[in-house]
Amino acid sequence: MSSSPFQDLSSKIDVRTAHAGVIGLGYVGLPLAITLARSGFSVTGFDIDPKKIVALDAGRSYIEAVTDAALMAEMSKDRFRSTNDFTQLAQCDVIVICVPTPLTKHRDPDLSFVEATCRSIALTLRPGQLVVLESTTYPGTTDDVVKTILEKTGLKSGKDFFLGFSPEREDPGNRDFQTSTIPKIVAGDGEEASQLMQAFYGAAVKTVVPVSSNATAEAVKLTENIFRAVNIALVNELKTVYAAMGIDIWEVIEAAKTKPFGYMPFYPGPGLGGHCIPIDPFYLTWKSREYELPTRFIELAGEINSAMPRYVVGKLAEALDIRLGKALSRSRVLVLGLAYKKNVPDIRESPSLRLIEIIEERGGRADYHDPFVGEIPSTREYMALKGRASVPLDEKTVKSYDAILVSTDHDGVDYASLAKWSPLIVDTRNIFTKLGLAAEHIVKS
Repeated sequence: MSSSPFQDLSSKIDVRTAHAGVIGLGYVGLPLAITLARSGFSVTGFDIDPKKIVALDAGRSYIEAVTDAALMAEMSKDRFRSTNDFTQLAQCDVIVICVPTPLTKHRDPDLSFVEATCRSIALTLRPGQLVVLESTTYPGTTDDVVKTILEKTGLKSGKDFFLGFSPEREDPGNRDFQTSTIPKIVAGDGEEASQLMQAFYGAAVKTVVPVSSNATAEAVKLTENIFRAVNIALVNELKTVYAAMGIDIWEVIEAAKTKPFGYMPFYPGPGLGGHCIPIDPFYLTWKSREYELPTRFIELAGEINSAMPRYVVGKLAEALDIRLGKALSRSRVLVLGLAYKKNVPDIRESPSLRLIEIIEERGGRADYHDPFVGEIPSTREYMALKGRASVPLDEKTVKSYDAILVSTDHDGVDYASLAKWSPLIVDTRNIFTKLGLAAEHIVKS
């Protein structure tokens, strides 16, 4: 009796002879690839960026979650290699898609990377392969977009090849969790695909949580990020209201979180950054229009969070005027932190870029310091800032600026010296109060 594609792939996964391909070697794809390799799979990583392939071939990791030593360990065992030759997808039994899903300038989903990747997979798609989407997207993408492109080959999902969705849950800079220890949501197009998903991820991840459909798994990821976006918007709005009343939002939150039930602390900031929270909620907003259902909470949260950079620059201008008698248009401002969160080099959707842009729109001059970002790379929305370099934090340099605007509270910064050297500090992260450095010239925003 001949075996089926399902049985063949199940057997390969069970004994770790299945060859895995991971497309997109960024913050999600590279940690996943190394995790799969550690679990015994042979893994090929694919990326269109030749610089990444050169670095990986040399044993250099550009992602904090993957050390050079961890990368070299798997390469030396011939369990990981990287390439930009997508014809090699034909050799892969499992293909995982970890490519960006940004928004267009009109805040509509941009699935161009997913679609292009699927077309590349389709060129070599064969019976017995499992194709998995991990990129965050709206419910229905895997079944309606990915499946449609792949089935144009004449092969059928659930019969010839298998299709699943498993949302990424990476948190750059968080050392308490690794890819292998973060519970993995999995789903498949049909029972056999679901079983393959559970077996594949179960081989590499400690806890696997199956759900009933790909659309449900897609909704899980959106729900996680919408929850955070709405709650951050709430405290950002409370910040502006309480500030008008002379109440410190940070003190309020610290007191409120002593309640052992019914409350979870979220913190305000200069705006939202990262790939997930500023973008993902709008995928559901866009999809909901198909059902003629409004998403008022999501849209309002987006409006509040998007308005934070302008609010912060307004507080900066006010502080410059009141405390130094100087207009923002005649001031030099040092933005502290370019990354969207502390202790990482990730500037995706960072509000710091918008802060610099707004300051200069109002006639001021803005530079930045970030120990993790030496130079502003090419970005889709801030091309005019490309190439600007981080300035040093020595006494002479700091004193040449009228104000410091704290956007990211990286560890390792000498905040005590900054408090002595700078005539005005606008702190959006409450870091100076946390360190016991509160002073008259340090303003919270």
